[in-house]
Amino acid sequence: MNVTIYDVAREANVSMATVSRVVNGNPNVKPATRTKVLEAIERLGYRPNAVARGLASKKTTTVGVIIPDISSIFFAELARGIEDIATMYKYNIILSNSDQNKNKELHLINTMLGKQVDGIVFMGGEITEEHIKEFESAPVPVVLAATVDPTMTIPSVNINYEEASYEAMSTLIEKGNDRIGFVSGAVDTEINNQKINGYKRALQDAGKEVDEELIYRGDFTYQAGIDGFTKLANLERKPTAIFVASDEMALGVIHGAQDSGLTVPDDIEVFGFNNTRLATMIRPTLTTVVQPMYDIGAVSMRLLTKYMNKETVDEKNVILPHRLIDRDSTK
Repeated sequence: MNVTIYDVAREANVSMATVSRVVNGNPNVKPATRTKVLEAIERLGYRPNAVARGLASKKTTTVGVIIPDISSIFFAELARGIEDIATMYKYNIILSNSDQNKNKELHLINTMLGKQVDGIVFMGGEITEEHIKEFESAPVPVVLAATVDPTMTIPSVNINYEEASYEAMSTLIEKGNDRIGFVSGAVDTEINNQKINGYKRALQDAGKEVDEELIYRGDFTYQAGIDGFTKLANLERKPTAIFVASDEMALGVIHGAQDSGLTVPDDIEVFGFNNTRLATMIRPTLTTVVQPMYDIGAVSMRLLTKYMNKETVDEKNVILPHRLIDRDSTK
């Protein structure tokens, strides 16, 4: 049988209210009484009922985290940042995988709310009016991580994706590349649109033509990188460099180039985005944009704790710094 707070009270010869105060860390308990209650808890093996405590306090100290793919290195870094800060602030997390499917995302939001979470950290692709409606009607705060709400309605933590893309492209242009391909992600996300805008703006500012046939739209997978390289390599006027919207796709581009007999970076340069661990595992190592996923996760969780605890929030939409890291896939 489960040991109850009543059993502990009887064992320690105190009231249930006293046991509750000890369990919840209330300082208004005499040291001798606290010791007696703690000894009774240890003897009986009592474990406080988190659900019951949540019902009483209207808080479960649980946070729902919804990310596209929990098996991805990219998203794992984000989840680690969230979990570390959650632990620091004594919150537990419920982690769910959405596959970046809108219907599943909306279902998971409601599932989390049904579990009485105190808040939600959400990472997805396209933020639609349906998403915003769900977030705004939720009884608990929601923070977006590495996800852009075009209306800037929902609190969020990101980098400046357009500027990061612009800087990466400017670097490739400065290295003397006249034709630069872009293996981008899905077209229906605000982040991808910002990356494409940065790609085009860098070309325009350098007085170069924006050639739409140099843009291949993939799905952030390794295979999409191979397919993107194949498409760009078959153009009549081939690119001398390829900018890629994710490291995983960049690996596909590099392997596609190597399989076709080209040498990276001598025959073609490759520039990635994210700086996941994959960037240092491939040969040549990958030049890339550093998107601080751990920091985005950590800051998004800290922002959520501010909302959950009704602390002052100075900045609702946080933009973290990015940087470029030069490795061996570019000259």
